[in-house]
Amino acid sequence: MEKQIRVRFAPSPTGPLHIGGVRTALFNYLFAKKHRGVFVLRIEDTDQKRRVAGAENYIADALKWCGLQVDEGPGVGGPFGPYKQSERQKIYKTHLDDLLKNGQAYYAFDTPEDLELERKAHQAKGKTFIYNWHNRSKGRLKNSLVFSKEEVEKRLESGLPYVVRFLLPENKTVVVEDSIRGKISVDVNTLDDKILFKSDGMPTYHLANVVDDHLMEISHVIRGEEWLPSLALHQLLYDAFGWKSPKFAHLPLILKPTGKGKLSKRDGDKLGFPVFPLQWEEGSTKIFGYKESGYFPEAVLNFLALLGWNPGTDQEFFSLKELIECFSLKQVNKAGARFDPEKIKWFNHGYLQQKQNTALANAFVKTTPALDGVDPKYVALVIGLIKERASLISEFWGLSHYFFVAPKSFDAKSLKKAWKEGSADLMLDFSKALIDFDAESVGSLKKDVKLWIEQKRVGFGSVMMPLRVAIVGALKGADLFEVLLCIGKNEAAARIKTLVDKA
Repeated sequence: MEKQIRVRFAPSPTGPLHIGGVRTALFNYLFAKKHRGVFVLRIEDTDQKRRVAGAENYIADALKWCGLQVDEGPGVGGPFGPYKQSERQKIYKTHLDDLLKNGQAYYAFDTPEDLELERKAHQAKGKTFIYNWHNRSKGRLKNSLVFSKEEVEKRLESGLPYVVRFLLPENKTVVVEDSIRGKISVDVNTLDDKILFKSDGMPTYHLANVVDDHLMEISHVIRGEEWLPSLALHQLLYDAFGWKSPKFAHLPLILKPTGKGKLSKRDGDKLGFPVFPLQWEEGSTKIFGYKESGYFPEAVLNFLALLGWNPGTDQEFFSLKELIECFSLKQVNKAGARFDPEKIKWFNHGYLQQKQNTALANAFVKTTPALDGVDPKYVALVIGLIKERASLISEFWGLSHYFFVAPKSFDAKSLKKAWKEGSADLMLDFSKALIDFDAESVGSLKKDVKLWIEQKRVGFGSVMMPLRVAIVGALKGADLFEVLLCIGKNEAAARIKTLVDKA
């Protein structure tokens, strides 16, 4: 019987979930669902010093907003729990003891000062200090490889701080097959004996990660490229335990908009786009996420899916169901994918056009105090007239404010272009005639206006340009006849008078 596909997304609660982390979660989710497998959320909180309050809940909320439903994890449960590493310490200690008994790990009592002296001594010789086969047994370092068994027990019983390091084999090449990058070979002699257990009694990521992936029966480890340097160590740990390792796939980096370097929060701050899915609060500072900036989760997922994955067709818009059907690790690229803030906005524009006006109106009203008490049906009508020019709900007010409130000022450039000698008298005449125009439909209103302009024997622009400035406040906006029909003849006449008085 073929082993069930089980993947895990394993973030650390050290702050808000970066958009790159969402991409990793998405690819894991798509792979699991494509193969009718299980998507596991595991919280890797072994680094208690870097843990940030609220980060764990943020991760769960972000995945929920994106529509990436967790099959097993904190708050969900499952047969392989607990799913927080801080609650699995006894498990790690048991497996650590196995490595110590088998001579595949050792105690190290070096203080930070001891290690700093070694680093400086190596630097003086033009070398780089690496704690490994080259120096671990030469007497300068303080570990159980050089101390007698009695000395080690004495140090442990005395309560001296220590760590446990993995004893790397010498003169060995580790070869691992990566589903995206192919065969990867690493000379073990270039690696250091990584710490598996810290002096605070907590395991490091490396030990906890391997033990959990094995015990939770993870079949595929799909993670970011930044974990490639740890691949050989993890494979060696699987070998040391006598376990079969899962299949590995290391996703390409998400690059800055310039294409140079990994995308960071600073890039978003500098260029004015979100790098987090949801709002995050740092003290009194609120950092908006994609949700608060007016993006739809389906647009964010669609954009992220194409960062590093190529469907092999010209199709760009995918539902989550379609992504699941099409996704394959074989079509994930090795090279980094450039993050394009304009492209994700383009995707959002496409999804916004598909939304029902009533749904958009509800979201618009919730975020716009100026619309309190306005008929929702009227708001939906207005959105239908302006949404083609919008990419975000947050842009609605800027595109539609003149449907709800009269302009308090008029754009100087527009006024200079539209307002000529005689414009004031022409506008006052138009205002009087407007009251008798047929405003039952855009067609009838347009017909009456055109007829009036012909009778006046003036140019169409000499009326419509100053009229638009009066109604909208500038030479821009939706179809002017649609606007007139919406605000009504009396409101239009009042706006015309305001402009005549100010111009």
